[in-house]
Amino acid sequence: MDVQPQGAGGGAEEKVTFTVLVTGANSGLGFAICCRLIDEFLFTRPQSQTLHLLFSTRDARKSEDTLRRLGKHLQKTLREANGRTMGISLLLEARVKLEGVLVDLLELRSVKALAEQLLRRGQRLDAVVWNAGIAGWKGLDWPKAIWHILTDLIHASTYPTYPIPIEGLVTKAQTEARDEPKLGQVFTANVFGHYLLTHWLSPLMDSETRVVWISSISALPETFSADDVQGLSAHMAYEGSKRLTDLLVLTSELPSTQPYVQNFLPATNHQPQAQASRPKMYVTHPGVVGTSIAGLPWLLELLMFAAFYIARWLGSPWHLVSAYKGAVSAVFAVIAHPSQLPELEQREGKGKWGSATGVYGDERVARTEVEGWGFCGRVGVVPTGSVTAGRYRGRKETTREVREGFEVEGRRVWGELEGLRGEWEGRLGAIKQEASVDV
Repeated sequence: MDVQPQGAGGGAEEKVTFTVLVTGANSGLGFAICCRLIDEFLFTRPQSQTLHLLFSTRDARKSEDTLRRLGKHLQKTLREANGRTMGISLLLEARVKLEGVLVDLLELRSVKALAEQLLRRGQRLDAVVWNAGIAGWKGLDWPKAIWHILTDLIHASTYPTYPIPIEGLVTKAQTEARDEPKLGQVFTANVFGHYLLTHWLSPLMDSETRVVWISSISALPETFSADDVQGLSAHMAYEGSKRLTDLLVLTSELPSTQPYVQNFLPATNHQPQAQASRPKMYVTHPGVVGTSIAGLPWLLELLMFAAFYIARWLGSPWHLVSAYKGAVSAVFAVIAHPSQLPELEQREGKGKWGSATGVYGDERVARTEVEGWGFCGRVGVVPTGSVTAGRYRGRKETTREVREGFEVEGRRVWGELEGLRGEWEGRLGAIKQEASVDV
């Protein structure tokens, strides 16, 4: 069974405004998530409900450009709707409110400023999508890339080993203190900035809020070491940051991690021990899509897209090619009916939700195997809707022992990040929470 997005229920219909924050929205997957969220919201949610889409960029110029392009996309959607039902656009247009906010995830003071801005408003958040990030590459090993693509196209373009990283990248100083520790640049942009933002914005969340993290199909165990959580010595820091994301999210509801999770994401309704009263975290990935993160010249970008299409035609379930198609899993995690996500994970186990495709580009959402966790955290269980093709060739079977090791590693990284959070909150100062939540 392929999981398809549907309108959310469980009380969502009564909400007048549905507020979503998406980071890194000015291009690529982030922009596509915003576009697809607009489209699916308008045609799956009640006519009485409005989407308030908060999209983040790093500066005002990018924010204005993103607002213009999102507005253009909305008008295209409205014209197409009018073609089916004359005059419907007048009703639909009023149901979308677009607003840009600024944040640079490499500057923790900027992250803190955004949190304080939203806390002052006191507007409840129904979902956040942590998409922004950087690759930390300086180029490609072209001889290796060409050889791998020509001889092993599907695997080489799904699990690439030819990007050349800039090892040991660190952020600029965050404070004036001389004893300030280093912060890994890829780690901060892809994980830690969002981690802090989640904690700081938790007063605006409740048990129905969904915290959606964007991972990668190539988040393999060998790219990450718990001895180097920030990836300062890693050769594949980008992929390692995505493996860290998988570890955090997939172990977030296990009893062994609760001492950390309870501090990171406090329960709502004054029930500090009630896991069900906390916002839930979900992890998704877009499959293989063409975005600007590769940083290729236009001719090579065309060849990249051609290779992706060929891989799909040869049977790859992960080559969606377009960012809009790749956005299906993230949008699913935001607006899927409770029976399709929180209730499904409760029944069948927590999973990594990927964007998958057929030969003709018919995108869908499917459970993706995570080495050490499997498809649902249960050894040997493959729930309906899982994709078992296109898996990493060097993967190890998830045995009971391997599954226990994944949980131990997850608990360890939770402890590491909570320690870092406490340290940096001490350096940055207390966050100001001046407003009550408007529900």
